[in-house]
Amino acid sequence: MARVEVLLPQWGMGMSEGTITTWLKSVGDSVTEDEPLAEVEAEKVEETLESPASGTLAEIVVPEGETVDVRTLIAYIETA
Repeated sequence: MARVEVLLPQWGMGMSEGTITTWLKSVGDSVTEDEPLAEVEAEKVEETLESPASGTLAEIVVPEGETVDVRTLIAYIETA
C-alpha cells in the first residue's frame, strides 16, 4: 500500500493559508480521485478540496477549525 499526501493547494495567487472548516470524509472512509474531501476557507471564499487519489482516508493531520499555510500536509490517503 502507498500513502498519498494530501496538501493544502493554492487556489489563488494571493493565497498563503487556509482554514479547514469541514471534513466531508472521516478516517476509514473510501474516497475516489477528485471526490470532495473537505471545505476550506481561503481569502474569505469557501473552496472544496478534492481527493488527489482513490483509496481510504487513513489519517487527518489538520483538524477542523485549524488554519495552515499553503502546501501543508493535511491528510493521508492509503491506496491499494
